[in-house]
Amino acid sequence: MRIVATKELATSIQCDAIVVGCYVGGEMQRAAGTIDQATGGAITRLVEVEEISGKVGELTKILVPSGVKATQVIVVGLGDRANLDRRAAFRAAAAPAKLLASKPRSHVAFYLDDHWDGDLLEAAVCGAMLGCQGQDLYRAEKKLTPFEQISWAVQSEAALANGRILGDAVSLTRRLVNEPANKIYPESFADAAADVAQACGLEIEVWDEKRLVTERCGALLAVAQGSTRSPRLVILRHNGGQAGDAPLAFVGKGVTFDSGGLSLKPSDSMKTMKCDMAGAATVMGAMQAIAKMKLPLNVVGLVGLVENMVNGDSYKLGDVLTARSGKTIEVLNTDAEGRLVLADVLDVAVELGAAKIVDLATLTGACLVALGLDTAGLMTNDQGWCDELAAAAQLCGEAAWQLPMFPEFGEQITSKVADIKNVGEGRWGGAITAAKFLEEFVQGKPWVHIDIAGPSFSDGPKAWLDAGGTGAFVRTLVELATGYRN
Repeated sequence: MRIVATKELATSIQCDAIVVGCYVGGEMQRAAGTIDQATGGAITRLVEVEEISGKVGELTKILVPSGVKATQVIVVGLGDRANLDRRAAFRAAAAPAKLLASKPRSHVAFYLDDHWDGDLLEAAVCGAMLGCQGQDLYRAEKKLTPFEQISWAVQSEAALANGRILGDAVSLTRRLVNEPANKIYPESFADAAADVAQACGLEIEVWDEKRLVTERCGALLAVAQGSTRSPRLVILRHNGGQAGDAPLAFVGKGVTFDSGGLSLKPSDSMKTMKCDMAGAATVMGAMQAIAKMKLPLNVVGLVGLVENMVNGDSYKLGDVLTARSGKTIEVLNTDAEGRLVLADVLDVAVELGAAKIVDLATLTGACLVALGLDTAGLMTNDQGWCDELAAAAQLCGEAAWQLPMFPEFGEQITSKVADIKNVGEGRWGGAITAAKFLEEFVQGKPWVHIDIAGPSFSDGPKAWLDAGGTGAFVRTLVELATGYRN
């Protein structure tokens, strides 16, 4: 997909469709006003009869408009100008892109607001790219077809380029999550990471099963031992800061398929478990964007990759594992496996000298019960660091809410036979007891855990995005890295 800047008038550009913006109250942007004048007041009349309200993402189609070379014009609502933010800009671009992508189109032009610059433009360009891409990777007849070219009326081509980088990064994450487990498994994910690293200048180190044994990654290896697919740990490095500066660490859970192990999931709960590696995919997308933007800091991305399957070698309830840190873990549920994988990967991040850590994981169904399908849970040992991440998420329009980490929750994971156990007492507060488990492996480093079990995967389509992988929190991680000060 080509993304190009244009200075042509909206009435004269040759394309399949033009998208123009209108704020609440009928306030048309310059291109919309130009088209309104060329069509004899068509948009004005639609505003007057309340067919156009300006609500964010509202779409109104004008076919074969007189005085316009494009075959159709889409008027999209931009919302209240006073409340305009990146979330509104993203959805205002993504919604018409999704509508238009229902048929193959070679060229679509966006004239939302030529005064948008910087962050708003980046969000909108990213939204337009994602809206026209679907989850139907293996359908002969696609429901959504990406455009060959998007033209954008802009003042800043730098913001256009950054929007393209963000769009490519989120698209990478979405594609990895949407790939079935017979295509994306630990080895193939690591191969994909190597391709990304080569393309954008990241350093990469891959630990195979032999290296994982040497490194004493007993918790991660236990989860992997029931699968014929051997595990991997991938380390990506962006060295944009000063040599010797402690890196910011992003850690991702990469369970490429989760059957639940011997604590077997029911079939309905297993259908979408290809998405249990969304944390790892999010880290990879963010690292790609950070490298392409050449951000001036050191960042290390680490992902632990396993399949959680069932065979005669599967780890069992009652097993006691020794994690890389030396801490012993009693296993009381083999479907609480993501925290075991992260335990060893977090220890590697600490050993690499990370100044601060963020981990992302589709960790618990309990977080969905607490916060719903669209909001991630934040848990931390450092309030200031959590506030920075929450602020980045809010700027990007990605919903996150902090959950408490009271010491009493940590008492629930005390084991009678080992240092800790991998589940709490019963089902109550499960998202928090999982986070308390992870906290045992960060050795006091400033750390935020993001439970993305809800927002990382959508069972049904939205007006601005197809179902499947969403790419949630790639943009938040990039925003966090952009404003990061060690």
